[in-house]
Amino acid sequence: MLAVTILGNNSALPAFDRHPTSQVVTLDEHLFLVDCGEGTQMQMAKYRIRRSRIHHVFISHLHGDHYFGLIGLITSMGLLGREHDLHLHAPAPLKEMIDLQLKVADTALPFTLHFHPLAEDGLIVKEEKFAVSCFKVSHRIPCWGFRFEQVKPPRRVNPAKAIEYGVPSSFYDRLKWAENYTTRDGKVIANELVTLEAPKPQSYAYSADTLYDERIVDKVKGVDLLYHETTYLKDLGDRAAKRFHSTTHQAGQIALKAGVSRLLIGHFSSKYEVLHEFEKEVREVFPNSELALEGVTYPA
Repeated sequence: MLAVTILGNNSALPAFDRHPTSQVVTLDEHLFLVDCGEGTQMQMAKYRIRRSRIHHVFISHLHGDHYFGLIGLITSMGLLGREHDLHLHAPAPLKEMIDLQLKVADTALPFTLHFHPLAEDGLIVKEEKFAVSCFKVSHRIPCWGFRFEQVKPPRRVNPAKAIEYGVPSSFYDRLKWAENYTTRDGKVIANELVTLEAPKPQSYAYSADTLYDERIVDKVKGVDLLYHETTYLKDLGDRAAKRFHSTTHQAGQIALKAGVSRLLIGHFSSKYEVLHEFEKEVREVFPNSELALEGVTYPA
């Protein structure tokens, strides 16, 4: 399963009970934190996100509404006794800032923090079940988007066949990853006898803060779910361009040209108290669009 849970959907200023940007991507048993604006820890607690399951954090750029919550989260992980490694993928200058904050606080983390600077488009994480790549977007400072993909989607267990062949339910998770089952008397039950073919691998792309830039299209082409910022409604296109942000219609155009299945929009300006017009406008261009609402999980 691939899904994204929205922790923060607002732009620079918290307003109207909306928080700065942050979201958690779930891919099977893996959790990935994407951006970490102020208040992310509180949102994780509110929506019961298990921080211990997060092994990779991705920071798109160094505007505060995308990373001011990070040092608090990292130190809290240490206070809670985290021991397993944490991997941070972010623009290079962030390492110096984190090192300084830990130094002046005389804080030694009980786990290893691996820093991976974002340098160029391409693959940044590859494991057996997933891959993550990054791509540049067009913002006022260096800024990155991320694409998450299943490498090996799990097969589907056929419970009736599993019972027929005597495979215990405790083995079902291993069946999903194409393992054969061996009975106590040594008989091998072939995996394909008790499972169904895996579905198509799923994908999700996070385009981060950007003005309208069709170079993004190739980077997010064909994903099941695309998140694209829409800081402004369509009537403020000039302001959006001046501030290196996008409008509803521009996000819809990117989704349309990229042939994605669904579009999520977020990063709403604090000048808007209500958001229904955002959804109405984006659907004029790309009908299969939704607002990225805090606390909601959107499957790919």
